[in-house]
Order: sequence, then C-alpha cells, then structure tokens
Amino acid sequence: MDANKNIDNCPAEEILKLFTGKWKPQIFRLAVDNTLRFSSLLRDIEGSNKQSIASSLKEMEQDGLLERKVIRLKPLHVEYELTEKGKELTSVFYKLESFL
Repeated sequence: MDANKNIDNCPAEEILKLFTGKWKPQIFRLAVDNTLRFSSLLRDIEGSNKQSIASSLKEMEQDGLLERKVIRLKPLHVEYELTEKGKELTSVFYKLESFL
C-alpha cells in the first residue's frame, strides 16, 4: 500500500462504526426480523440496562439504521424498525457474523 495514501474516511471503517457499541449488534440482529419495543429489548438482551439501550437506539437512529415511531394509542408506546439503509446493510452484517 502507498504510504502516502490517505486512509481517513475509509468506507469499511465507517460501516464497522455503525455496529460498534455494546448492544448495537444485538439490537440490529433483533431488528432484522422484528419491530422493536424498548421494553422487549431490555427483556431480550441479557445484562442490558435502560441507559445503555436508550443510548444505542439513539445512536442507531442518528446513523440512519433505525426509525423511531411513536404509536399514539393508549398506552402510548414507541417502536423501532430498520430503515432502508439498515435493510441494505443486513447482508453486510451477516457477512461480518459469518467470520466468527
């Protein structure tokens, strides 16, 4: 590799950052097949807590992986689904998993 080549903003590194975080891989895996609710994530991800799940969900929403939907029924609740970008990255995610 050319030592002078600038590797800042490497696309592979940027994609890996999307899945970096304590609970992001687990949340993403669950979101592939399901609409997610906060309470179910706390129940399904052993060892998680409200703050860490909330932080991961917020980051994934900001990164464009998840869409947050407020359901205005009584009782009010919030659901999370993969965005189109998230759906497109599903194959990349499973490729990464296959190396383990």
